[in-house]
Amino acid sequence: MRRFALIFAAAAALAAASSPMAAACHNTESFDRWLAQFKKDALAQGISPQVLAEASPELTLDPAIIRRDRGQGVFSQTFLQFSDRMVARYRIDNGHLEMKKYAALFARIEKDFGVPAPVLTAFWGLESDFGSNNGKYSILRSLTTLAYDCRRPDFFRTQLFAALQIVQHGDQRVSDMIGDWAGEFGGMQMTAADYLKNAVDYDGDGRRDLIKSVPDTLASAANFLKNLGWQRGQPWIQEVRVPPNLKWQEADINIQHPRSQWIAWGVTAAHGTLPNDSLPASLLLPMGRFGPAFLAYPNFKVFLGWNSAMVYSTTVAYYASRLAGAPPVSRGSETIVPLTGPQVMELQRLLAKRGFDVGDIDGKIGNATRTAVKKAQLEVGLPADSYPTLDLIEKLKAQKQK
Repeated sequence: MRRFALIFAAAAALAAASSPMAAACHNTESFDRWLAQFKKDALAQGISPQVLAEASPELTLDPAIIRRDRGQGVFSQTFLQFSDRMVARYRIDNGHLEMKKYAALFARIEKDFGVPAPVLTAFWGLESDFGSNNGKYSILRSLTTLAYDCRRPDFFRTQLFAALQIVQHGDQRVSDMIGDWAGEFGGMQMTAADYLKNAVDYDGDGRRDLIKSVPDTLASAANFLKNLGWQRGQPWIQEVRVPPNLKWQEADINIQHPRSQWIAWGVTAAHGTLPNDSLPASLLLPMGRFGPAFLAYPNFKVFLGWNSAMVYSTTVAYYASRLAGAPPVSRGSETIVPLTGPQVMELQRLLAKRGFDVGDIDGKIGNATRTAVKKAQLEVGLPADSYPTLDLIEKLKAQKQK
């Protein structure tokens, strides 16, 4: 699901990138010694000798995977740039075709799990183009390589154990374990651990097959979303219009107000109506106060649970809303010039020097950086819409020089 280090950026062949992430570690242990110990640990955890023997030809080191992992580009596209690319007309048309083709299956899944067809179809479309692009790498080889590598060994070691358990349970054969270079696989590009925890046998053949079985794939995704907290019958996002004099500091994914309060502050529906009720919602401004605006309801947090990258989560939620009948999003009132990767890193350094927590200084505009931006905007007297701008950089630099 590309929740770690924005792996989906590479899969989508995004053009915008800055300096590659620097690897701060070096592998010193021999791979053969590491692998021998891993196999002992796998046996101790209940992986059978037969499964280990079957998997052994794939438990090898691929240096190209390490280079690819460490050379990921910084994700710097705006919501509109990314959503224009990913929610293209063909994906909307194909999404509607898939919803029609599997209408009875989607209806059964919604009855059982509470997740509607547009949401599942949006994830299915963005993750793998409805199962047509699941990846071409050996999952076991990729996970072995990344579990050995020093950068994130604990996470990938867990994934490798889970992948072997999937084989042991009979859900997949070693030869079928093909997917993305970072270890996700199937139509929903699940990690092995999420597969093991959330997969369901929905076609009744005795296997939880998230590679070749459409019923298993869709139902398992619905089960995962339900386990993340999906609320049956509730919305996820709704496009709105915002007044120029809004209390911008209230526009924060971590701040919720009843819809009635947003209406009292002058927020209106971009299309249709905005019920004057107590349903909690956050105001989401993915490109600041001059860009598109959404009310994000509690179900939007489930999208972030699937993928913590805000641009991706907003895009898939928007895609789901389009499949549910919403019109194209507004382009905003002004031309918005996004910061480049190096500019974001400069801003992060300035914020960190002022004592703000920005997370890693990596050129990525994550939740920590947006929170720090909001606090800095309040300090320097800018509208606190949490969106990083050149104006904020210049004001921080000017204050530093005084």
